Amino acid sequence: MAFEVPSLSYDYNALEPYIDTQTMQLHHDKHHAAYVNNLNNAVKDTDFANKNVDDILRHINDVPDSIRTAVRNNGGGHSNHSMFWAIMKPQGGGEPTGALASAIQQAFGSFDQFKAAFNDAGVKRFGSGWAWLVVDNSGKLSVISTANQDSPLMDGLYPVMGNDVWEHAYYLKYQNRRPDYLAAWWNVVNWDEVARRFQQGSSGR
Repeated sequence: MAFEVPSLSYDYNALEPYIDTQTMQLHHDKHHAAYVNNLNNAVKDTDFANKNVDDILRHINDVPDSIRTAVRNNGGGHSNHSMFWAIMKPQGGGEPTGALASAIQQAFGSFDQFKAAFNDAGVKRFGSGWAWLVVDNSGKLSVISTANQDSPLMDGLYPVMGNDVWEHAYYLKYQNRRPDYLAAWWNVVNWDEVARRFQQGSSGR
């Protein structure tokens, strides 16, 4: 079965004023759709067409050389964006609670220190890429960034949350002010979904 772009659970304008309507439309309907189309074309008539995209990324070195780059870029784009839409919501923001909040405090000292580290990873990512909160197999959290559409899954890490710092994610509203976008994005974080992903990632997936 072909890979598909997941539907948004909110309207394109629902994340205003932090993420503008036009960016959401283009980002979801054009950019994500292009990754899905290119991924489907790359894996057509192979066994990978019927696999879970996250499982493909976990075993990216098993993908034949002839299609590996296309699968890495477009499979990563599909997986990363599918997560991205889910971890945002209208009237989001605030701070996490429960086990996730405790793990963040243990790993970073405080929520504010975590935010600073996450934003720093996004600001300092040269060119296109992502800032991530990831959990390893021992349940420990850390902040990393990846280039392009590379996924933490390829390094044995589970993406608990990530922010897209490709220019297409913010340029219409923020132009070259990536730090402003990163700061505003916290107002749309869906902590319930992030907490669910933390629990999933901490329990061996």
